[in-house]
Amino acid sequence: MRAIETKVYKFDELSEEAQQRAIENSFHFNVEPDWWEVVYEDADRIGLKITSFDIYKSHIEGEFIESAQDTIDKIKENHCVHCETYKTAIEYDGKLLIPDMYEDDEDNEFQDGFIENEGAAAEFLYSLLEDYLIKLRNEYEFQTSEENIKGSLIANEYEFTEDGEKV
Repeated sequence: MRAIETKVYKFDELSEEAQQRAIENSFHFNVEPDWWEVVYEDADRIGLKITSFDIYKSHIEGEFIESAQDTIDKIKENHCVHCETYKTAIEYDGKLLIPDMYEDDEDNEFQDGFIENEGAAAEFLYSLLEDYLIKLRNEYEFQTSEENIKGSLIANEYEFTEDGEKV
């Protein structure tokens, strides 16, 4: 039988070169498996369901869970006035509801004599999804930043060999 003894180090004990190697080897550490959940949960709280996205191809799809106006109301209640989603909601607030010319028509959904303008709702959905694509891109960039990876390696108390390989 043969025994091999290896010295192990905390991240802060590594040389700068070994720390850089540890960070590079851990690039996807914070984005596995479902790094986007926090953004999806935020969207869900305001009445938006994101169904797919690709930050590399700048593509996102989704739909309103309720009405577009309900989503605007939830954004105004829950998001900061400096958020892009808030600015988008304010831009479309007041544009979504139009007088219902056919109140007696059972096919039209109306609320106190108004119906949702489908064109404006579609534009609002597109703009809001673009805002969430930016949120997803920013979250990914944050999770894969050197500073955040370093923080995760330290917080999780990983140990490394002298050259920065995780043990």
